[in-house]
Amino acid sequence: MRNFLEKLFKNQSRIYKYLLYLGAICCVVFFFPKGGKFKYEFQKGKPWQYDNLYAPFDFSIQKTQDEIAEEKRQIEKGHLDYFRFDSEIANQVYEDYNIGFSNEFDNSRYNEVQRRRLRTAGRDVLDRLYSNGILKNVEASGADRDIYLVRNNEARRIPSKNLYVIGDVEQVIQTVLQEKGLIGFKSAFDNMFFRLVKPNVFFDQTLSGTALSNELSKISTTRGTVDEGKLIVAKGEVVESENLKILESLKSEYESELWTANNYYFILAGYTVLVALVLVMLLLFLKKYRRRIYDNNVKVTFIFFNILLMVFVTTLVVKYDEAYVFVVPLCILPLILKTFFDARLGLFVHVLTVLILGFVVPNSFEYIFLQIIAGIVTILTVSELYKRANLFISVGQITSIYIIGYLAFHIIHEGNLDNIMWFTLGLFLLNGMITLFAQPLIYIYEKIFGLVSDVSLLELSDTNSKLLKELSNKAPGTFHHSLQVANLAEAAANEIGANAMLVRVGAMYHDIGKMNNPTYFTENQITNVNPHDELSPKDSAKIIVNHVIEGIEIARKNKLPDRIIDFIRSHHGTTTVYYFLKRQQEIDENVDMKDFSYPGPLPFSKETAILMMADSVEAASKSLKNPTFSIIDEFVDKIVAGQMSANQFLNANITFKEIETIKKIFKQKLTNIYHLRVEYPE
Repeated sequence: MRNFLEKLFKNQSRIYKYLLYLGAICCVVFFFPKGGKFKYEFQKGKPWQYDNLYAPFDFSIQKTQDEIAEEKRQIEKGHLDYFRFDSEIANQVYEDYNIGFSNEFDNSRYNEVQRRRLRTAGRDVLDRLYSNGILKNVEASGADRDIYLVRNNEARRIPSKNLYVIGDVEQVIQTVLQEKGLIGFKSAFDNMFFRLVKPNVFFDQTLSGTALSNELSKISTTRGTVDEGKLIVAKGEVVESENLKILESLKSEYESELWTANNYYFILAGYTVLVALVLVMLLLFLKKYRRRIYDNNVKVTFIFFNILLMVFVTTLVVKYDEAYVFVVPLCILPLILKTFFDARLGLFVHVLTVLILGFVVPNSFEYIFLQIIAGIVTILTVSELYKRANLFISVGQITSIYIIGYLAFHIIHEGNLDNIMWFTLGLFLLNGMITLFAQPLIYIYEKIFGLVSDVSLLELSDTNSKLLKELSNKAPGTFHHSLQVANLAEAAANEIGANAMLVRVGAMYHDIGKMNNPTYFTENQITNVNPHDELSPKDSAKIIVNHVIEGIEIARKNKLPDRIIDFIRSHHGTTTVYYFLKRQQEIDENVDMKDFSYPGPLPFSKETAILMMADSVEAASKSLKNPTFSIIDEFVDKIVAGQMSANQFLNANITFKEIETIKKIFKQKLTNIYHLRVEYPE
């Protein structure tokens, strides 16, 4: 059991990668739409590249979504609404009229003949108003259309203008009284009828909705059938609108037939194998060409997380509406990976992600082509994101590539620029706007995964930051030395194509450990008193060596990123404190070299190697007396040659040619610093 646990502990990093790999495969396959893939690829306007295609079975020709939508619009346009006539309200109005008439036209004011004529006229008004009924809503009447009026459970089609509204009562009263020769009684009738008349026709939403649903349900999604064995498209024939619809119908029918209970696990296995191949390519690339990233589980997790995020968002959009697929800002992926790692890794991961998404999106060839081209443009254009304008310029170029590519495909399919989908162009613009969200996303990733971007490096390089201010106050000589080293290292990094911003920041913080005992380092000694005179060489060496350990502790306390701490840890490699080693050897020949050696590790990148050379050259240059170009030239060669002979650059991916270039830059810079000035007369 103990051996098993020890073996498990030793291989925990590898086990984690296996679990991450399997988990990523499961997530991607789970995100995929549940359907098979048609085995033929075709596009409108392009020749059919396969052999003659015959119908493998009987199937119906599916109508397009536009055709179905147009049929729905026509049905909705011709649909008649249902209104219900309430007889109880009408009867109640008649009863109220009989009572109200007696009160309004009493015997003391009118004789029997007048009252009979007036009563008859009033009933004629009500008969006319309630012949078809009075609407509750004014908006429903007067339109030039027909409706169904439901009365006594019988629906009758009438023009909607035959219905009255409350506002029509006065006009009906005037018309009837004029016909009866009783217009002089209009005022009395107005007062009475405005109190009595009530609407009794109401819109029946339930019945209207049910009727519309029944009509819409009768829409057929197909138009005709294709019999088994019929030629659909011949080899070399251009896929045009008619055979395109047939091919799309066959594809839909094929995929729905394919994704059955019997085939489910086979198709799932196929998806799993293909996704596994793509992701294993990523791990092999990291292991062979980016070993430091491969060994860092946090960074591997970060890369897989971004791939899964893009697959998830894209599949979510496709399930909602595949027309919006280009709104997903896929170019954020290479942009972020280039920011935190390098351009080649960013492009490689982007291409693999696009290949995975090819199973999900419609028109996969167009999608893959456009996304890969856009990814390449992202890699070529995005640089120095800490300069705000650069991101806007890059996003503009990416959006332009999308639009140009889309228009080119449109010309291939249609033969002209007519019927351009402006909506799709709008999606590309929206895609660009969302891509600008990369800046805050980079900040979020820095906090979650502990990574470092150029923006963070720019903030760390500010000499007014808390830690650098403390260094300048406690150890001003060390602070000045760090600035000089930063200038040398940055110039060398620019010359060989290394990360100049990273090496500059690393140089500015590499000696912060000296703040704990600043006077034990010569650059901070302002008097002739040297505290090392009172210590043994071994103790002095311990203080000097410890500035690396103490620097790491200070950096962690101030939450500096690990990439900066790497410079503190490795800037002396495993070299020795040569001065105190020689003094100890004068006292005792049996010296333990560990007491006078830095703990390491060795520099493991171009940037850390540049800092080691710059630090040693700048520190040792202070001892030069009357430096000339030849002296500086010999001096730099000697310092770097000593480090190379001590095998300090074995782990750094730096070439001899690059080292010679770095030495050349150091010589130029030091010559400029120590150039002879003209002696001015007093």
